[in-house]
Amino acid sequence: MQLFKLKTRLSEFSSFADFAEEFNLTKEDLIITNEFLYVPYMRELNLPCRFIMQEHYGTGEPSDEMINLILRDIQLDNYTRVIAVGGGTVIDISKLFTLRGITNVTDAFERRMPIEKSRRLVIVPTTCGTGSEVTNISIAEIKSRHTKMGLADDALLADDAVLIPELLRGLPYKFFVYSSIDALIHAVESYVSPKSNPYTRIFCRAAIEMIVRVFKRIAAEGPESRLECLREMLIASNYAGIAFGNTGVGAVHALSYPLGGNYHVPHGEANYQFFTEVFKFYYKKKPLGNILEVNALLADYLECDTEHVYEELDCLLGKLLSKKPLHTYGMKPEEIDGFTDNVLQTQQRLLANNYVELSREEIKEIYTILY
Repeated sequence: MQLFKLKTRLSEFSSFADFAEEFNLTKEDLIITNEFLYVPYMRELNLPCRFIMQEHYGTGEPSDEMINLILRDIQLDNYTRVIAVGGGTVIDISKLFTLRGITNVTDAFERRMPIEKSRRLVIVPTTCGTGSEVTNISIAEIKSRHTKMGLADDALLADDAVLIPELLRGLPYKFFVYSSIDALIHAVESYVSPKSNPYTRIFCRAAIEMIVRVFKRIAAEGPESRLECLREMLIASNYAGIAFGNTGVGAVHALSYPLGGNYHVPHGEANYQFFTEVFKFYYKKKPLGNILEVNALLADYLECDTEHVYEELDCLLGKLLSKKPLHTYGMKPEEIDGFTDNVLQTQQRLLANNYVELSREEIKEIYTILY
């Protein structure tokens, strides 16, 4: 049984200019990014690359409609390398653009086309949450199905992941926190995954410790203190990405997808709503094994006893950003059954990674409690 892999080369630079010089960017490079990153960090370099500004094709998280619009505007055969400089949306789109013969992304997500890589992929993350620079997964909203879908295949792995902490400086506080909570969830879900092993848990433990330490500092010193922790959080997110890239994530992500798909709730924010409630169910059903280890780890960093670890975790996260009832996003009580069935029908890839199986009634109960 395979325990661990990391096919992506990792690099770090102090500036985008240093990265551009080292990687010798040319006209054969297609860069997917955002204007708010391009203007301060790239424009003055006068690079010969083709730049695509993702937000010109739609706002929010990636959808099949947004990605197909970009595809219609570019000739992918002109490029030998795709470079993603951005957050989760930019990265998920860029991964798909490395595939041979792609014209409609829904065909890829539903595997109606061969998943073969035909271009090199370089990922430069500008948030500290997805860890997507070292995973083989792309996620998009498939509007016709009213949910998000994930495509997991090693063809989507980056050849290079590049960490540039200065690119996080413009990340607004809310997005910094939600993305960091997402990284924490990646590490905790990975720790209890059935595929968890001694190698992945090394990265989980390191990520959890770093993220909780930074969260406690922000809670004590205020939002601006995060600016002194950008490199630490970027590395922690990368650690968590390496971990869950080998183990997968589970029900927290699975239950969040219908909320994100129907009400356009950003990924990290949606995951936050389900995090501790899912783990309460896990612990109630199977209070032994890896969940005891991760609870003890969290309790140590939170300076509490293990019986109150989820309450203390909620308290700490609530000092950064409050958790919202699901109805505040527009969700209706009659949708609880529909969301439950949607998870069971479309998210088996994730549910297979649960610490313990959750029944339909238990998934429904989680939605009901959080509603």
